[in-house]
Amino acid sequence: MFTGLIEDLGRVEAIAPRPRGARLTVMTSLPLSEVGLGDSIAVDGACLTVVELGSERFAADVSEETLRRTALGAARAGQRVHLERALRLGDRLGGHLVQGHVDAVGRVLAVSRVGDGFEVRWELPEQLLDTVVEKGSIAVDGVSLTIASLSGACISAAIVPHTAARTTLTSKAAGAAVNIETDMIGKYVRRALERRGPGGGGGGGLDVEALTRAGFM
Repeated sequence: MFTGLIEDLGRVEAIAPRPRGARLTVMTSLPLSEVGLGDSIAVDGACLTVVELGSERFAADVSEETLRRTALGAARAGQRVHLERALRLGDRLGGHLVQGHVDAVGRVLAVSRVGDGFEVRWELPEQLLDTVVEKGSIAVDGVSLTIASLSGACISAAIVPHTAARTTLTSKAAGAAVNIETDMIGKYVRRALERRGPGGGGGGGLDVEALTRAGFM
């Protein structure tokens, strides 16, 4: 589990194909003396397991599923990536609860200057739209953001100067791929609504009428 607050901008040293996946090696200034083999590190929002450690680099195996579902499949040596170590119980939750399970790949639409900061717009895949709401939380390349606007398949977020300086969110060109993880609450609500009562395939599940009767709508 992660918070979506980026600890370091690492740099991909190598991504080597392996049977049924790849091995990713990342240079970082994270205190790797505090990291152990088997620990989890989110790389651009994808939770990976550390399998090798050096003084300034770590390596993680990336499965076929992760390569297919995330933008890591197109990663190249020299590319900068967001890094965050797993949340510890008792840490402050400054962002939102991020699982590191990327739902799909989105695309950058535009990056605009707004005052001292930026506005960034992304296009989301259709299958994610039922789990996003205006002013809700979303992780883009592992960064915890608040959705400022939602129009069709397009979302936008305000990026403050601090976040712009510590991430790659404002430096990616239009059309660039980004990893998207929507808020887990939205996923569970959608799942509950899909499992409707008789005739809905779930039996005993929630529906809009039941939520209205209970006073939630």
